[in-house]
Amino acid sequence: MSQGSHSPSRRHFLQMSGAAVGAAAFGSPLLSRLAQAAEPALPDFGDIPANLKGSGEVRVVAFGGSGQAAQRKAYFEPFEKLTGIKVVDLEGSDPNKLKAMVDTGNVEWDVMLSSRGTILRLAALGNYFEPIDYGLVDVANIPEIFRHPLGLDVLGFAHTIAYRKDVLKEGPKNWADFWDLNRFPGARTLPTGVGSGIPPLVGALLADGVAPNDIYPIDLDRAFASLDKIKSKVVKWWDTEAMPIQMLVDKEVDLAVASNGRLVQLQRDGVPAEIVWDGGTLTNNAWVVPKGAKNVANAMKFIAFSTLPISQARASILVPYGFVNTAAAKYIPADVLASLPTSPGNVERLIPYDYAWWMQNKPKVERRWTEWVLQ
Repeated sequence: MSQGSHSPSRRHFLQMSGAAVGAAAFGSPLLSRLAQAAEPALPDFGDIPANLKGSGEVRVVAFGGSGQAAQRKAYFEPFEKLTGIKVVDLEGSDPNKLKAMVDTGNVEWDVMLSSRGTILRLAALGNYFEPIDYGLVDVANIPEIFRHPLGLDVLGFAHTIAYRKDVLKEGPKNWADFWDLNRFPGARTLPTGVGSGIPPLVGALLADGVAPNDIYPIDLDRAFASLDKIKSKVVKWWDTEAMPIQMLVDKEVDLAVASNGRLVQLQRDGVPAEIVWDGGTLTNNAWVVPKGAKNVANAMKFIAFSTLPISQARASILVPYGFVNTAAAKYIPADVLASLPTSPGNVERLIPYDYAWWMQNKPKVERRWTEWVLQ
């Protein structure tokens, strides 16, 4: 498809790109209570690389809400103070708007919070991004899986199994257990296969004995055959991130799949919910620089700064999402570290979301899901 071709609707674009998942998880009302709590102690920056300093400004747009409030403390404010570059703080990240800006040559943003899915989708349509200047980035401590020529991941979050410990004294340890209706006969909720961004096909295959490294490309016949075995116990196929949390609170279900950040807040609210990391789906938000941005050099400095170990640690302490710079772990308290998806001991148990596969196959999956769920 050429750059000038008809663009998809915003809803379809967000679903196809995976951006809807990132925005919903990172800007949730539940997480806003984290920001309202007593502010935790944050590690201080020492000397920063001299090549990140400068002048002028950088215009950064993110998803708003509690996520962006944390980013102000973790990235925006210290970047401005330590580099001399003013951060113009904007809300309303939108891939369709970025596309329109680039198409018209009127680019108002320098950095946008996005996802790997958006990067792949727009890159297939045309030249919409500036290449990331990895010469400025701490690449030695950022695994390759978090790096793309046109975007750099900045945080990770996971959708995992969860259960109420007060109902299930011994809960499931993995997807095979979640599928075991004899040992765990309680009601369940799982994400829907239309629009949620994370239909439970990966869990279905893991429950059926597929090895984690063999999940992709997904065998749809095998996945749906596995889903047949558990369908009777799924009382709700949820389509908003708040649903599984409320169902756990109300004891409408004993077992669920939900965002790790919301589950951490649930635990902090005193609900006896347990997170099961094995086989969870790891997704990420990424920084991109629109093609034709007015402050490209400062944009690259900001991206490099936000992925420094201290920046990453500050963000993960403020909201329970994962870091991409592995050196951040040593600056994070042990109790917080245990709740993060990219921490050692957790990240190895997760399945990275294959954005390329989903971009190619999501329409087919959604058609099949619609037929299956009505059977």
